[in-house]
Amino acid sequence: MSSTVPHVIHPHVAAQEDQHLLRRRHALVVVLTFLTGSADAIGFLSLGGAFASVMTGNMVLLGLSAGRGDGELALTSGCAIISFIVGVLAGARVVGSAQPDDPVWPRRVTWALVLELLVFVVFLVVWEVTFRAPDARVHLALLMLSAAALGVQSSAIQRFGVPGLSSTYLTGTLTSLIAGVAARSPWADLRPKAQVLLGLMVGAAVGALVALHLPVVAPALLIVPLVLVIAVSARMRA
Repeated sequence: MSSTVPHVIHPHVAAQEDQHLLRRRHALVVVLTFLTGSADAIGFLSLGGAFASVMTGNMVLLGLSAGRGDGELALTSGCAIISFIVGVLAGARVVGSAQPDDPVWPRRVTWALVLELLVFVVFLVVWEVTFRAPDARVHLALLMLSAAALGVQSSAIQRFGVPGLSSTYLTGTLTSLIAGVAARSPWADLRPKAQVLLGLMVGAAVGALVALHLPVVAPALLIVPLVLVIAVSARMRA
């Protein structure tokens, strides 16, 4: 007769493990939001005055360009919007849709982030090759690469299927945070939203400083956080 003892997972232990993984997932999303803030600052200050992830802002810029008759701004903001859409479509094909039995961090999310990393590696190569001789067409191409990469990232986060969770669309996060403050929600419920928004602002501040004073290393702000997230997420199990 077999003496094998079945492996029993106690419910409270499983619940603790899930909470640990959820906290780790949130921390990784904050890191991605830092990346987003950096990319937006670099795009706005160094790549033609448009955003890499804030498509609402780019739509406003596109409208402004029509009112002012500014063809250059229309081209920059319009190309950023189109590139972001292409990235979202590509990311959605890789990551798929949320499923009821999904783990805390589906493996396909990491695959989509690897695709984002590949786009940013191309960004890095173009940036370093053309750094000494900047050109408006090159800047536009770099902005489009950055916007496409963040479109992929946006799709990747959507796979979690968590309402309001995003590393690129954060107006809703701000609205939810302020509504929670008005309703006197517990700080434990408000803290994750505040952390995401803080990550965005810190990323934008660091991105602005690097873009203005040390532009040669600007791509590192996009690649290093992403490599960190991919490495950590690849080890997550749920």
